[in-house]
Amino acid sequence: MSELILDARQLHAWYGSSHVLHGVDLQVARGQTVGLLGRNGMGKSTFIRTLLGHVTQRDGQIHIFGSDLSKARPHEVARRGVAYVPEGRGVFPNLSVRENLVMAAKPPGQGRAGWTFDRVMQTFPRLSERLGNLGAQLSGGEQQMLSIGRALMTQPELIILDEATEGLAPLIVAEIWRVLGEIRKDGIATLIVDRDYRKVLAQSDRAVVLQKGEVVLSGSAADLRDNPELAGFLGV
Repeated sequence: MSELILDARQLHAWYGSSHVLHGVDLQVARGQTVGLLGRNGMGKSTFIRTLLGHVTQRDGQIHIFGSDLSKARPHEVARRGVAYVPEGRGVFPNLSVRENLVMAAKPPGQGRAGWTFDRVMQTFPRLSERLGNLGAQLSGGEQQMLSIGRALMTQPELIILDEATEGLAPLIVAEIWRVLGEIRKDGIATLIVDRDYRKVLAQSDRAVVLQKGEVVLSGSAADLRDNPELAGFLGV
């Protein structure tokens, strides 16, 4: 496998006395898109939150670019080039669209086009019409565009998207998937959680399926798409 950005091994996580993750392994290589699948309540969001340092009751190894971040706090993970688009968008309601975008922006690295403010405006023209609006004044779809744009302006090496299309109108959903395809073409590694498993598998190189906090299927997206066990684990 080419250089690993993320290498998570034997991750366990607890909320109080509730043991949610049971030894989960997941790797993401540079430029690779990995889908994380499973029914609701199977541990997908907990896995992401554990990677990012939001879940403090955890055990196992988390390496990002070879550095041991098993016990790191969220800001330390972010500084390693990991961007997060959370379920529920997570925009700052009292900041304008422009302020939300530029607050954590970094300049592109040498020799890379990167995601500049102008590029985000071209990608999400709807946001360019609302630069002075507060985050709280945006529709759900606009907030999701803003959340993705803000994440991209940190020039991430890995972007993690947790239910990026949840609750959005079909036209907005199609727009989000188009942008995810553009991110993939840019060579940014991506970890995607989304209920539309067909879309996830179509966009991914590899996929992992969780069942009650354990990995039950793992492999190339093409192999999982043809696996007769998949439907049973996803409840479809």
